[in-house]
Amino acid sequence: MVYTSREKLAVALKYNPKTDFVPFVVAKGKEEVAEKIMELAKKSGVPIVRSSKIVGELFKLNVLEEIPEKMYVVIAEIIAFIQSQKGSE
Repeated sequence: MVYTSREKLAVALKYNPKTDFVPFVVAKGKEEVAEKIMELAKKSGVPIVRSSKIVGELFKLNVLEEIPEKMYVVIAEIIAFIQSQKGSE
């Protein structure tokens, strides 16, 4: 999933519950790089979540860094929502 903000930031997370203990950052960027991340996400069918607060926190992380424990609940809720939407399609 990709998180974006009005400030032209984007952070892409990867999470496979079969292989990953925690979601982690696979890409991040601002302005043109953020736009490219969003473009690739749209083409690939990757969900895009718009939240300045969340992307602001995630942007502090390095690529391949796991999300911090303080974000587990909010990210888990978003993942659960996305999964429930996939199930209803």
